[in-house]
Amino acid sequence: MTSGENAMEQTADTERIEIQLLLEAVYRKYGYDFRSYAEASITRRIQRHLSLNGYRTISEIQHAILTDRKAFLRLMHDLSISVTEMFRDPSFYRSLRSLVLPRLKSLPFLRIWLAGCATGEEVYSIAILLQEEAICEKVQIYATDINESALNTARQGIYPLDHIQTYTSNYHKAGGRRSFGDYYTARYDRAVMDASLRNHILFSHHNLVTDGSFAEMNLIICRNVLIYFSQPLQDRVLQLFEESLIEEGFLCLGSKETLRFSPCASQFEEWDAHERIYRKLPAAA
Repeated sequence: MTSGENAMEQTADTERIEIQLLLEAVYRKYGYDFRSYAEASITRRIQRHLSLNGYRTISEIQHAILTDRKAFLRLMHDLSISVTEMFRDPSFYRSLRSLVLPRLKSLPFLRIWLAGCATGEEVYSIAILLQEEAICEKVQIYATDINESALNTARQGIYPLDHIQTYTSNYHKAGGRRSFGDYYTARYDRAVMDASLRNHILFSHHNLVTDGSFAEMNLIICRNVLIYFSQPLQDRVLQLFEESLIEEGFLCLGSKETLRFSPCASQFEEWDAHERIYRKLPAAA
């Protein structure tokens, strides 16, 4: 190993230690546990936060968040924000409409947990789907996230108007049956989602890493969240979902996520393998 390579390795080791200490500080001071997140993902987010906020080292971030709650909130925003849009992956919503909801329609009441709802675009997509399937009046949706700032955006349901063209295209590709314009009002440069979509949504804070299960769910949707977790943490969260689902309830994951190698895989059957939709099996007699 050359002296230059040795120096680079030492720098990487130092950065790794700084990140571990930062995440330990976040956990001990505020109770948010990012210590089991995928290393590559959490490193990218911390480096981006460092660059955007003018810190020279990761250790400076640690000092700031321990002495200034606003600094912590800024870090939380960058660690937990998710990329999302309405009707993202339209084929998933087509499958949900044709393969899952027909199995749930006959039930007298439905409980849906949308875990990691971020800024709410996915929640409103589900609410629109339920309206079009005429079952929204017997549904309770629990939309949860770790990021309070994102949850506030979700509660308001106000999005940049320049995103609407993409959302409209996704909606129609997903099998939308009306004009997407029926679901929002344009105000200046913002689109305000129709208030009726929120009638059966409860937005609340929930930490998948440390908090408990939601009981008796018929459908759990958690897409493109587990990819940021280490394998042991993925297994823990999937076990949480298994405990939260009733028998013959459905679990929906993201396109790059799977139950296949999870300890609870035997408790499920693949309902739509391509769209990562699973159904919980009845208990053995």
